[in-house]
Amino acid sequence: MLKILFVCVHNSGRSQMAKAFFNKLADGKGTADSAGTKPDTKINPMIIRAMQETGIDISHETPKLLTLELAEQFDRMITMGCGVEETCPARFLPTEDWGLPDPAGQPIEVVRQIRDQVRARVEKLVAGL
Repeated sequence: MLKILFVCVHNSGRSQMAKAFFNKLADGKGTADSAGTKPDTKINPMIIRAMQETGIDISHETPKLLTLELAEQFDRMITMGCGVEETCPARFLPTEDWGLPDPAGQPIEVVRQIRDQVRARVEKLVAGL
């Protein structure tokens, strides 16, 4: 079973959405977690709202710090387009960057667009498993 780690700086938006979509869509073919290089203290409320619109509740999630020990537990790491390359302690993992805009401080309409981009990429990833 493939284990994927989704990473962004604050672990309060994009990486949390990707983790939730992957775990819902992977159908036992893999599992995902998420982390951040400078994690926030809570999930962005706009992200929680946007995900609830898709039927996924991530309000119970908590951002966590990306550590080498955590990264070593995964087969693959996907970053969310937020410059973590300079600060990531686990560049030895197969990594790709999705180049997604940061939803922090954006209105719900923009957050929805980013959410939909995350979902589309996760769907493509799952289809390739």
